[in-house]
Amino acid sequence: MALKSFRPLTPSLRFTILNVDGELSKKRPEARLTEATRKTGGRNNNGRATMWRRGGGHRRRYRIVDFRRDKLDIPAAVQALEYDPNRSANLALLAYVDGEKRYIIAPKGLKVGAKVVSSNKVPDEFLVGCSYPLSLIPASTFIHCIELKPGQRAVLARSAGNSAQLVNIDGDNAIIRLPSGEIRMVNKRCRATIGEVGNGDHMNQSLGKAGRARWLGIRPRVRGVAMNPVDHPNGGGQGKSKGGGGRQHLTSPWGQLAKGFPTRKRSKTTSSQIITRKNGRPPRGKK
Repeated sequence: MALKSFRPLTPSLRFTILNVDGELSKKRPEARLTEATRKTGGRNNNGRATMWRRGGGHRRRYRIVDFRRDKLDIPAAVQALEYDPNRSANLALLAYVDGEKRYIIAPKGLKVGAKVVSSNKVPDEFLVGCSYPLSLIPASTFIHCIELKPGQRAVLARSAGNSAQLVNIDGDNAIIRLPSGEIRMVNKRCRATIGEVGNGDHMNQSLGKAGRARWLGIRPRVRGVAMNPVDHPNGGGQGKSKGGGGRQHLTSPWGQLAKGFPTRKRSKTTSSQIITRKNGRPPRGKK
């Protein structure tokens, strides 16, 4: 996997940097592991735009990914590494010895032909791509695709280049450090996959031109300060200035502060499992 820059033969190539992986398979995805998906254009079931700057783009089929890893003690071989247009991480196609095939998130360092397994038993060696309960994994191990509830399915550390670290086991809970720096408790019976998610250079790409963004279904972005006062709280003013005589802090279109203001919803259930928030402070009410 490497970042590829291009000779500036055209204006767009001058700024194009793409993440090119020669190990990715060029074959079509497994038909039985895909399903049709329709584009929403950022609209909900009432036809109202609930998410801006979405629409168009190339047609996609959704790849059904095994986030449960519930096929226990049956070894599988990595048959191919494939691109997934629906996420930043790549996928690994597993072929089990009983003939079944499944997709998983491809971890860093996983090669075609490697053997992986999902088990509830302590192995001789913890290999990349294998899935175990947190209670069996050694402390300080980097993990990804972590469940929040036993049997729920993986929800944490799934995007390209991400990983969490298992700190230790405390009673019935496992303490993990998330990519954001947050330290929280998870039931030790929850499953996790060994290693880091691959395709870490995804964030370093430069699309190079507006057309490539449109291929991905991303529409143009209009700055709030470039709008009229009726359209955005930061609109209006004389020249490059924010509305309200230049005294208006940057906000969302609905008036919520955009900088220096926490937007995460805090619930008692979530806060009780968090030891340290990503800002290094304990949750509200804890000392």
